[in-house]
Amino acid sequence: MLIGYARVSTQDQDPTLQLDALKQAGCEKVFTEKASGAQRDRPQLTAALDYMRPGDTLVVWKLDRLARSLRQLIDTVEGLQEKGIGLLCLTELIDTTTSGGKLICHIFGALAEFERSVIQERTRAGLASAKARGKLGGRPPAWSQADIQAAKALLRDPDISVEDVARRMGVAPSTLYRHIPGGRNAVIER
Repeated sequence: MLIGYARVSTQDQDPTLQLDALKQAGCEKVFTEKASGAQRDRPQLTAALDYMRPGDTLVVWKLDRLARSLRQLIDTVEGLQEKGIGLLCLTELIDTTTSGGKLICHIFGALAEFERSVIQERTRAGLASAKARGKLGGRPPAWSQADIQAAKALLRDPDISVEDVARRMGVAPSTLYRHIPGGRNAVIER
């Protein structure tokens, strides 16, 4: 079954051109949306995808009606493939139900993987550069040595529970135990 999806970016725009092309392509049902392509939440696209079954094909007039970025397009196409749904783009002549269309999707996937690798390389290079300048990446330690000493002093008082010590220090009991393994038993002199 061919299911159409038409989208215009503003309320002023008219989707008639897309709707005519989708009907002419043989779409049995068409979902129409007036929403920006940058907007992730598109209820009519979600409704179209929920309506579709394996073996169906989502038909769009142009790829930019489906996704605004390569990343968004790849995610959408991968989601369709996982559900066994094809994609047919009328103006760019992409049809993922054919060998050539599948090839195009694999190229898109390879581009996405390349993009992720480049981002990872830049991140590693940035962290190495910061480390060489004496800066450490990651989250700052939750507690200083002074905080640990203060918590140990409070734990020595048997009238204050471990939970109260943690609350006074502004942390969860698990954080207290992570910094003072054994809790009260670690600080009581025997």
